[in-house]
Amino acid sequence: MNTLAQLTEVWPLVAYFLLVLALMGVILLLSHVIGERHQGGAADEPFESGIVTVGFARLRLSAKFYLIAMFFVIFDVEAVFLFAWAVAFRELGWAGYIEVVIFIGVLGAALAYLWMLGALGWGSSGHRSHGQRGGERCNGR
Repeated sequence: MNTLAQLTEVWPLVAYFLLVLALMGVILLLSHVIGERHQGGAADEPFESGIVTVGFARLRLSAKFYLIAMFFVIFDVEAVFLFAWAVAFRELGWAGYIEVVIFIGVLGAALAYLWMLGALGWGSSGHRSHGQRGGERCNGR
């Protein structure tokens, strides 16, 4: 009797599951029967935003690209902490305000340090000496 009561409670879920499976089968069958067949030359090529691909897909990126991506993720997570502080602003009072000013100061110092190292630059040289500008060389001219 107990198992019969359990089965009567579960049958709508089982019926829904079977209905979903049947609907998926019908949709797949209809798309196969009604769908277009493309035999053109570019039908088997990857297609991205209307641009035909050129070159090799396994492009090697500089380590700077991943470094910038990590900086973005780190500073984005810090924005989440600032959002949490903003939500609880009234309850935290002056102590919370001073803590967030220190937090932003540390973030600003870290960003300034990264900028001074040249870690945020996309150029090929990364860090230039103070005696050189742009593309000039130090050869006495």
